[in-house]
Amino acid sequence: MHENLKKEMATKNISIEEIAKLLNLHRNTVSNKINGGDFTFSECMRIKEILFPEYDVKWLFAKEAAQEKTA
Repeated sequence: MHENLKKEMATKNISIEEIAKLLNLHRNTVSNKINGGDFTFSECMRIKEILFPEYDVKWLFAKEAAQEKTA
């Protein structure tokens, strides 16, 4: 699971639907990716650059939650 992404989505009140719209994907596809699937590199970069520019992309999309946020 992408725990860091899920946590930051909750912090910023960003929904799965918003990410689905951003990526032009179905809500269920995005949910599956967040909950254990894999995002493509371009999907990761788009999410990071538009919604979470303050975070390191590796940290944001780590499969296991990390302790520290890095810029």
